[in-house]
Amino acid sequence: MESNRNYLSRGEVMDSEQQKETRKPFWGLNSVILVLGIVSLMTDLSSQMIVPILPLYLTSILHVQVGTLGIIEGIAESTASILKFFSGWMSDRFGKRKWLMVGGYGLSNLIKPFFALSSTWGQVLFIRFADRIGKGIRTSPRDAILADTTTKEERGKAFGFRRSMDTLGAALGPLVTYMILTLWNGSYQSVFWFSAIPGLVATLLLIFFLKDKRNQKTPPSSVKRLPKISFKGLHPRFVWFTLITLLFTIGNFSDAFLILRAKDVGMAAAYIPLTYFAYNIVTSIFSTPFGMISDRIGRRPVLITGYLMFALIYLGFGLVHTVSGIWVLFFVYGVYYATTEGIQKAYVSDMVPEGQRGMALGTFNALIGIAALPASVMAGFLWQSFGAFTAFGVSSILAIISALLMLIFRI
Repeated sequence: MESNRNYLSRGEVMDSEQQKETRKPFWGLNSVILVLGIVSLMTDLSSQMIVPILPLYLTSILHVQVGTLGIIEGIAESTASILKFFSGWMSDRFGKRKWLMVGGYGLSNLIKPFFALSSTWGQVLFIRFADRIGKGIRTSPRDAILADTTTKEERGKAFGFRRSMDTLGAALGPLVTYMILTLWNGSYQSVFWFSAIPGLVATLLLIFFLKDKRNQKTPPSSVKRLPKISFKGLHPRFVWFTLITLLFTIGNFSDAFLILRAKDVGMAAAYIPLTYFAYNIVTSIFSTPFGMISDRIGRRPVLITGYLMFALIYLGFGLVHTVSGIWVLFFVYGVYYATTEGIQKAYVSDMVPEGQRGMALGTFNALIGIAALPASVMAGFLWQSFGAFTAFGVSSILAIISALLMLIFRI
């Protein structure tokens, strides 16, 4: 017990010294956060050029059924998510996060343009799966390095800033897609090929400008252990928070269904990327402020607010019958997203010491990612069998239950 306290004490000293070394005058953010923010912007610009049109490409060009779409999205998100755990463990074990991130970002950014050559849903599944493998490799080391280079008092702002840059790229992506579809007569293949440009830029930025200076010291007891998804040795608050978030995620199915809902209501395909632009630009604007609010009043009240907002938004998607209603819902959806994704990871980082953050964030990311499979499969089944309102209604109920559990257990 004494040696463990000594380890944590040395880790805290090292963390404090390194934060002084890396802190820069740009809005109080260090160089690691700035580089990762720009890389996230370019990567999501590339990804979100594709996301708004992929469901349309599958259903209208390849004639894939809604239920099959749910299976594709679920498998792509959840099967690859196990790598988020392994990559987090490896980054803790070997102390070098950068090259795991290079491999993950590189794979995702180089594989996506090959959607242009796909002609069957099986090929789309393979490409989507490879893309998500890249995300699985990079996510936990990236989150851990963000946590390691910040203090608890500024961590919400750091995670919020990265999310802001991420969603700024996600906002610009659909806008670029709209321009390409307009100039190239609705050619989905042109969008796929053009998405390679920002993806390549992101990978090169990461290789040449991210400095991985950390020399992680892992607790001796964990050095020789094989990785496994486990809550052993982690704080009970982290365990309960992860389980509640898991329940919430089962109701938070793929955004592909929101796009299909917009199409069902009567929105023209060319305008759907613009709704995605609106949603992402709102998220980009609000992510950093909400992160800063969570630094001041705590993560928990912000997250509970986000869960309740989600419940109302999804209920709205189930009831909406006008294109103007779709626009409003996408705007508010952007606000909801700013209150959750980055703040959840900052909250997890608060609950665990530095030497365990890669594994804790990896466990959290992996479990949440795995939940994407039942979430999307359930949504596809409910939509196809009982209609859109049932699918969105069930998700709304699960979000309300999750918010109540956060209140009751005071996680």
